[in-house]
Amino acid sequence: MAGFCCPVCGESLKNQEKAYICPNRHSFDKAKSGYVHLLTHTSGAKGHGDNKAMVRARRDFLETGAYAELRAAVVQTAKKYTPNGGTLLDSGCGEGYYTEAICAALDGYAEVLGFDISKDAVNLAAKRCKSAQLAVASAFRIPASSESVDVLTEIFSPFCEAEFARVLKKNGVLVEVIPGARHLYGLKAAVYDTPYQNEVADFVRTGYKLEEHLHLSGELHLTSARDIGNLFLMTPYYYKTGRTEQARLAALQTLTTETEFHILVYRKTL
Repeated sequence: MAGFCCPVCGESLKNQEKAYICPNRHSFDKAKSGYVHLLTHTSGAKGHGDNKAMVRARRDFLETGAYAELRAAVVQTAKKYTPNGGTLLDSGCGEGYYTEAICAALDGYAEVLGFDISKDAVNLAAKRCKSAQLAVASAFRIPASSESVDVLTEIFSPFCEAEFARVLKKNGVLVEVIPGARHLYGLKAAVYDTPYQNEVADFVRTGYKLEEHLHLSGELHLTSARDIGNLFLMTPYYYKTGRTEQARLAALQTLTTETEFHILVYRKTL
């Protein structure tokens, strides 16, 4: 089965007890939690990903089970398309909420790799998901060999067209999850003077055939200021919001808002 490759020379990395080492003796130590840092200055990274506060907010909010239906659908889809003995790569794995559930469903019959540019996120993922190989890395330079991945999952993270096409095998599958137009509209209506719907592009991907499209929608009823705050903090909206809007958010004790997700399954054709 495939694994990570060296970000320096591109050779396969051997997963040893305390480090990952390639045939050219480039060595990358494992952190105490088990992940490996494979992000280099040539990786094309423009930042360090989600900070500790954002990562913890997302972890705490997701642990309430608010997105459990989405996670179940992602897991079912990943299991459906991952072959026995294959490799699944979770791009932008975050704190491992979805990765952990995918590992449990695959139950060892396929290899699971995950990476995120945020060290704080990967550290949490490694603590909760011991059966996956996890790395700090950039989606703009994925530490995986060309045509080594059977299924690539990308859940609310950057779509990197060239790298996804490179690492996916011929006829490999991309599972992409994006927010729908009305996702969290109620949250934005409570905070902003002029709420807006999310922009949703068409579902055409060059070099891919759309195999399956699952659409999930529902409502969240939040009765805790902490949960409302965590939901807002885990989104990009928080860092684009002024003091007036943040004060409105802080005053909320209850919130009802829509959720809407698209799970898109693409088959690589080129």
